[in-house]
Amino acid sequence: MDQRSELSEFLRSRRARLKPEDVGLPDHGRHRRVPGLRREELAQLAGVSVAYYTRLEQGNAQNVSVEVLDAIGRALRLNDIEQDHLTHLAKGKAKKKRAACRTQHVRPALQQLMDAMDNVPAQLIGRRLDILGWNRMAAALFGDMAQLPPQERNMARHVFLDPASRSLYVDWHGKAVDVVSILRLCAGCYPDDPQLTALVGELSVKSEEFRSMWAAHTVADKGHGVKRLRHPVVGELTLAYETLKLPDEHDLSLVTFHAEPGSASEESLRLLGSWSADQPVRVA
Repeated sequence: MDQRSELSEFLRSRRARLKPEDVGLPDHGRHRRVPGLRREELAQLAGVSVAYYTRLEQGNAQNVSVEVLDAIGRALRLNDIEQDHLTHLAKGKAKKKRAACRTQHVRPALQQLMDAMDNVPAQLIGRRLDILGWNRMAAALFGDMAQLPPQERNMARHVFLDPASRSLYVDWHGKAVDVVSILRLCAGCYPDDPQLTALVGELSVKSEEFRSMWAAHTVADKGHGVKRLRHPVVGELTLAYETLKLPDEHDLSLVTFHAEPGSASEESLRLLGSWSADQPVRVA
């Protein structure tokens, strides 16, 4: 991916979402040809010259300081995740191509840990949202990834290219936005990853919704939350999820799902566990 283009489009998209009144500037009712703040308004807020900011928004981040990026981030009202993304794009502190292409593996102990979670669906998610490992409960809940070739075991492919996902996720659009936002973060960290570029290209060709969401340049990192699912066997479930980053491999995460104790969803998970015990589900 062209990091200069990514920087340029990200800054423009963040500027376009702000109105003068959002940042305490008068509007004076002037006609605006494009939505959001003008470049000169953003430069004024950040305390830099219009020419300097224009060069940065054109993707020329040579010698830009962290202090200037912080000032621009404050002017754009960026959150911490967005600020980190801007810094990655501007400073070029991306992982080397060799690291991006390194194959990720699931340690046997991690698979054993997931297998020991009898009533807790669990998945190991790698960079690019690759689904690298899972237990029997996760296979029963989301579908058996072992039935797919390894290169197709990916959360973004599941959400956008698997028709079953649209009935599985009650809020499919919200799930899709989350997936695209996380992929954007990955693109900022690994701009030279050919597999990520190929994934984005495939999804852009095959899904108009993905193209639209990707163009919005949203970035986010969902560490925890709640998902509502509509399972074909046990019906609707409301499950909390937790994303646990592994300290020795920061781009590998263990994601678990659990139901509130005493809830109908907890009973449904138990039923799902009983049902899955009789199914020929593979987890490798």
